[in-house]
Amino acid sequence: MQMANSLMLCMVVAACLVALAAADWSQGTSTFYGGVDGSGTMGGACGYDNLYNAGYGVLNAALSQTLFNDGASCGQCYLITCDTSRPGGEYCKPGNCITVSATNLCPANYALPNGGWCGPGRPHFDMSQPAWEHIGVFQAGIVPVLYQRVQCSRTGGVRFSFAGSNYFLLVNIQNLGGSGSVGAAWVKGDNTGWIQMSRNWGANWQALAGLVGQGLSFAVTSTGGQYIQFLNVVPAWWQFGMAFSTNQNFVY
Repeated sequence: MQMANSLMLCMVVAACLVALAAADWSQGTSTFYGGVDGSGTMGGACGYDNLYNAGYGVLNAALSQTLFNDGASCGQCYLITCDTSRPGGEYCKPGNCITVSATNLCPANYALPNGGWCGPGRPHFDMSQPAWEHIGVFQAGIVPVLYQRVQCSRTGGVRFSFAGSNYFLLVNIQNLGGSGSVGAAWVKGDNTGWIQMSRNWGANWQALAGLVGQGLSFAVTSTGGQYIQFLNVVPAWWQFGMAFSTNQNFVY
């Protein structure tokens, strides 16, 4: 087991070094929250609620306002490594990278100068503690990082989670592969045509329509430009509070 763990660590370090040599990176900073098991990161401004059920797990991050983009970044994936070349880099774990999913907003704190680390114009990741400790030493609390947006690899298909009321449908669209985030969405009932949805907040998309008692289909365009129809994925007996998984997912 020890040999297997050592081999895995060597593979991760090698992959990170290849990525550092081959790709363009941006500078940012990173802190952590949510406890040693990451349980305090559940929920969040994207509306995913239980991050394990939604497909994201504990390797997640809250993004500063600059990166969060009013929720349009929800679900996107970022490859992050600690930057040993900048002040604070002595607290890095050199050569390690981690990929995190965007699941929350790190709000600005205007009690601090310029809104603090998550203030306007600052690219900052408030990562789950388990993810952060992969790249930084706990005692530091904050480290300089290099980051790049990457394609998301997900297990299973896209998931639709329901809220709303009889005349208002609110759907949280989860577990996207590829670009990881939703660019546009439509819903179709058994008795309707396709209805354009609009972003309500985070990863929640809304339709001002009474669709209770109808089977539902969805169409989604990812921010990568891929369009998929999820036909007849929700039965007519659905209720608010339920979630339905599919067997289709995005590759870009």
